[in-house]
Amino acid sequence: MTEQISALVTFIEDYNKNKIVDDIIKYKIDLKASELTTFKIGGKIDAVIYPSSKKSMCDVLSYLEENKIKHLMLGRGSNVLFEDNGYSGVVVSAYGLSEIKTEGEYLIAECGVPITLCAAAAQKASLEGMEFAYGIPGSCGGAVVMNAGAYGGSMSDVIESTLCYDCESGKLIEISADEHKFGYRESIYHSNPKLVMLEAKMKLKFGDSDAIYAKMNEYMQRRTQKQPLEYPSAGSVFKRYPGYYTAELIDNAGLKGMRIGGAEVSEKHAGFIINKGGATAEDVKQLIKLIQDRIKRMYDIEIEREVIYIE
Repeated sequence: MTEQISALVTFIEDYNKNKIVDDIIKYKIDLKASELTTFKIGGKIDAVIYPSSKKSMCDVLSYLEENKIKHLMLGRGSNVLFEDNGYSGVVVSAYGLSEIKTEGEYLIAECGVPITLCAAAAQKASLEGMEFAYGIPGSCGGAVVMNAGAYGGSMSDVIESTLCYDCESGKLIEISADEHKFGYRESIYHSNPKLVMLEAKMKLKFGDSDAIYAKMNEYMQRRTQKQPLEYPSAGSVFKRYPGYYTAELIDNAGLKGMRIGGAEVSEKHAGFIINKGGATAEDVKQLIKLIQDRIKRMYDIEIEREVIYIE
């Protein structure tokens, strides 16, 4: 354990002595990234910390910034690839920020809430607009950061505002819908990692609960039929190239089933790289490069990676 991590542990234990259970910070040392991500890949992380409230999240982020400790935020770990030798720093998990509620036509969720649970909560309250998110494996925070979307819908369609912590100023800031600078898999949070999204307010509209459920069920069936959900993966690996379906390009290039080590281009959906067992980060990276090189050579198209490399 490094001196920085040892000091962090001391800070957390001192912090917890004066806090109620709902406001404490939990932590784990030398946890493997493979235990935190949907890809099930990655080596040891120096420390993973789990704030249980917005206040404890802000307090620990402030400590990390002040002491210049390398760190990153992680939601459900569904769109990332950690290195095989791990991460020399601190991962701050959003897992403990799990409050969700509805107020009229608004759905309000903290960053650690699974985005699919947001869709389910909306349906229960007879609110429509979140159906597209049902089955997406990420967190609410990650969905906002990457402007997640599917089946013609995206987070940019429903976000009214978000509450964030500015690590530079140490202040809480409310960001309105038009300030998010949403684009395809892009937002102000993606381009400015010093802003940490804590809570999202989504503007929906009342509808028929049964009809909303039917649409959600239809989307889930389509996911199950078309996506390799039975294997660990990071979801869709590449961004869509304008005018093309990337999975179709990969399939037409004869790359379905292509395998390097334990990583394989899914036979079920060419846009997914799956962990068939024992895949390493290096396996995945080599396979991604092979795909990009083949598509460039065949179509003179440069497809962009959506999966985030954590180094």
